[in-house]
Amino acid sequence: MAYLRIWKFRPPTGREEEFAAAYSPDGDWARLFSIADGFIETQLLRPAQPGGWWMTVDRWRSEQAFEAFEAERGDDYRRLDAELEGCAGEEVFVGAFEDLSS
Repeated sequence: MAYLRIWKFRPPTGREEEFAAAYSPDGDWARLFSIADGFIETQLLRPAQPGGWWMTVDRWRSEQAFEAFEAERGDDYRRLDAELEGCAGEEVFVGAFEDLSS
């Protein structure tokens, strides 16, 4: 069973490509997460209609794996979050979920 953390974003107009590069499966966040044991992948979902919400799904082996990452790399997480704040625009943590299909 995988542990998922889902966020939704509305990047500022004109910064969508910058946002997509930073939040993509091989972007800044995924590179940071990839150094952690237990990280599986990041998915980026683009809205089908202009002006809609973008979504990210970060998949971990377990909640404990994510918590260990936070404990070890919390400063790096907060630093990257501050660095990318302008291109993320509106952001809302949707929640944490268990994927029963995996």
